Amino acid sequence: MKQTKKINLQILDACVVLDKTEIVDLNTKKLVPKMVTRRRLTRASKIAIYLASKVNYSNERILFGSSFGELLATDTILNSIADNEPISPTHFQNSVYNTAISYLSILSGNEKEIMTISSGDNTSKNILKSAAVKALDGDELLLMGIETLNIPNINDVNDCIEYLECGVALRVKFTEETANLKVDSKKIIKIPNSLVELYNVAINTRTEQNNIIEVEL
Repeated sequence: MKQTKKINLQILDACVVLDKTEIVDLNTKKLVPKMVTRRRLTRASKIAIYLASKVNYSNERILFGSSFGELLATDTILNSIADNEPISPTHFQNSVYNTAISYLSILSGNEKEIMTISSGDNTSKNILKSAAVKALDGDELLLMGIETLNIPNINDVNDCIEYLECGVALRVKFTEETANLKVDSKKIIKIPNSLVELYNVAINTRTEQNNIIEVEL
């Protein structure tokens, strides 16, 4: 019989932001004062910077995840190719999966490890599993999952996701204390499946007495 290892994580802070079209009031002007830098940010980058400010991020190691990545930049690049137009260097630069978290790290001067995970519907589940292993080192970690799906003609292919922009952040650390947070893995609202596990942990973390989850590897 295969034995499973279980590791407990204490949720130190949590934040969720979501909107059916576009999240407003991300406080980007204050968080990123330089206009030149601000104009280069993707939607996911702005969400990442906002979430980090809400969970008392202080340059921890980061585990970031997205199933779909930078869809708008990718869509723009593909349209340029289809129209035989030059590809914008900025859009090309912003098309990789770790764009958002790289901007956050650059702006905060974080030189610590960053891991980017993209595994479809299992993305946030694998973020938690990876975090549980890495947390054994004893330091605090920032976990984050973001999806920005509001691109032109998205409604032509989408009939199951209601919230097109979503972001979840957790700051966690390893603990030997007993788990006391029961998390239902079911999808509560119509968000991308890739964020369900992180979302459910975040919305169920309410008090200091209800903030330890058990992660099965």
